[in-house]
Amino acid sequence: MVMKHYPPEFKADAVALYESRPGSTIKSVADDLGINPETLRNWIRAAGRPTPRAAAPAATAPAATASSLEAENEALRRKVRELEEEREILRKAAKYFAGGDALVTRFQFVADHQRRYGVKRLCQVLGVARSSYYHWCRTAPERAARQSSDAQLTTRIRAAHAASDGTYGVPRITAELRDGGHRVNHKNVARLMKAACIAGLRLRRPRRTTIADPVAVKAPDLIGRDFTATAVNTKYVGDITYLSVGAGRFLYLATVIDLASRRLAGWALADHMRADLVIDALHAAGRTRGNLAGAVLHTDHGSQYTSRAFTDACRRAGVRQSMSAIGSSADNAAAESFNATLKRELLQGRRSWTTEREARLAVFRWAHRYNTVRRHSRLGHRSPIAYEATLNATSTTLTEAA
Repeated sequence: MVMKHYPPEFKADAVALYESRPGSTIKSVADDLGINPETLRNWIRAAGRPTPRAAAPAATAPAATASSLEAENEALRRKVRELEEEREILRKAAKYFAGGDALVTRFQFVADHQRRYGVKRLCQVLGVARSSYYHWCRTAPERAARQSSDAQLTTRIRAAHAASDGTYGVPRITAELRDGGHRVNHKNVARLMKAACIAGLRLRRPRRTTIADPVAVKAPDLIGRDFTATAVNTKYVGDITYLSVGAGRFLYLATVIDLASRRLAGWALADHMRADLVIDALHAAGRTRGNLAGAVLHTDHGSQYTSRAFTDACRRAGVRQSMSAIGSSADNAAAESFNATLKRELLQGRRSWTTEREARLAVFRWAHRYNTVRRHSRLGHRSPIAYEATLNATSTTLTEAA
């Protein structure tokens, strides 16, 4: 038997005819059209229409329609309840997200409201995976222990930062903690300092205070920008910097720094920049070392350092003078760096001191701490005097071995 092919219009009309005759069966309609009942049944299914096996009694049709409408209404009510619940969940979650919509915040909200809404429902609404939430719950003890450890370390960091007068940054605080017997990583220290808004002081651009005497006799450069020394009391750098004490008044600080240990071997503070200022600093270094004979002192071409009085003082002390090029701060970078550090850590954002006495006491305290306590990055984060003790111990050991 050859299968007949019916055009789409015929199929649509056949289905429409069946729907227009509620009391008829598929078989009766098919017989009227001269087609197989199963063929008509397939067309009705394809069109998405119900296909009962037999015609329903006329009296039951309204009941079936009412039942379908009730089911539809129940589905809509259920959807409305779900949407209302979702809105309620999101409204409560908004309070948690006020500080940022972090994943951990969502997990915490699920943990706090799971009894009322259930984990599955909350995770669906908040857009998180249940497996991730359960992993977060399992790792809670480890996180609590880590947070406790971070809190304790932050307390130690604050103490070390305060002890440095608020000057230490990550490297020096790390060294301070390690010397205190704490095993810490500098990255962890940096993370906690950033979280606690703790920061060291940063360098500021120094001002030039050198006033050269164009007719003065210049000394050769014996340093050549090599600011290192293998032994103490062999190479020094010197410089002058100013300290404002308000109302347009200044104090001037002259320094003599040992390049081997970065120790402030001598310094002098006065309200003038005469040659006596740098001579006093040189004499202070001589008292610290006992003898400066044979040492090199490198300075800029300031008129104080090129003066006859200072030249005579160096000759009497057995010190060889060395001078940088005119106008080149890099040739005396070690002294310039020391001055910048001193001002940064002494002033800490202020422009000046109120009185000369206040400034003198501040310099005295800082100079003592610089030599005995403050950690120097070039010395392996040790203080100058601690570093010199290490050099002396090494020298004694080599001598005994020899």
